[in-house]
Amino acid sequence: MRLRQVAFVAENLAKVREELFQLLGLSEDYADPGVGEFGLENSVMAIGDTFLEVVAPTQPGTTAGRLLERRGGDGGYMVLVQTDNIEFMRNHTESLKVRKIWEFDSADTKAFHLHPKDIGGAILSVDQMEPPQSWRWAGPDWESRQALWVSSIRSVSIQAQDPENMAKRWGKVLDESVQELNGVWAVMLEDASIVFHNDIDGRGEGLSAMAFNATNLDAIRQQASKMNIAVEDADNKTTLMHCGVRLSFISAAA
Repeated sequence: MRLRQVAFVAENLAKVREELFQLLGLSEDYADPGVGEFGLENSVMAIGDTFLEVVAPTQPGTTAGRLLERRGGDGGYMVLVQTDNIEFMRNHTESLKVRKIWEFDSADTKAFHLHPKDIGGAILSVDQMEPPQSWRWAGPDWESRQALWVSSIRSVSIQAQDPENMAKRWGKVLDESVQELNGVWAVMLEDASIVFHNDIDGRGEGLSAMAFNATNLDAIRQQASKMNIAVEDADNKTTLMHCGVRLSFISAAA
């Protein structure tokens, strides 16, 4: 199981998109017309073979819009993982009585979204691609639209009232191992992790942070300075707030 995509929700897509372009060293993205089904517009940005998405409501009454209201502004929205056995995951989640809120089935892509009330924290999408290295949601030729200063998503974090129980729930749903280190709980995936921690900002349950493997920390720091974004710096790590999410950039060698 791989972590392939993380989605944020924003009130102003154009603004957040442009700022992320500057921070990540991007010049192109993909706007998926399919999200119109949910009353949304989006931007999907390629980070190696992982992806950062930003969605924004285009009409009232959307799930994304309600989340913006409930959590008081921009923030995390969704986690997308890739499996090589979607039929097992479909049967497995049904056996756990986890509701599906959307399903998709085509020759190259099979996917479903799980109800956040049944797992906690965020919408979880389980996806299978054919071939496995592809990613339908990023559009054609995403390999040519790469971020310059980050190479992959390293982790995504979700805050909860009871991080241990939520981590164990996600681990059970994903059929993956859960580890605890110094009071922090994480579901361990193939090359990334989903981390669970206490509510640190008073906004309630939700996707709160993510980390990238960075290839050029200096460029990221310089861009943040130009944009007047406050950062926390360490030798191999830079952390800042953007789109209501705490973003960490960690030297890929660290």
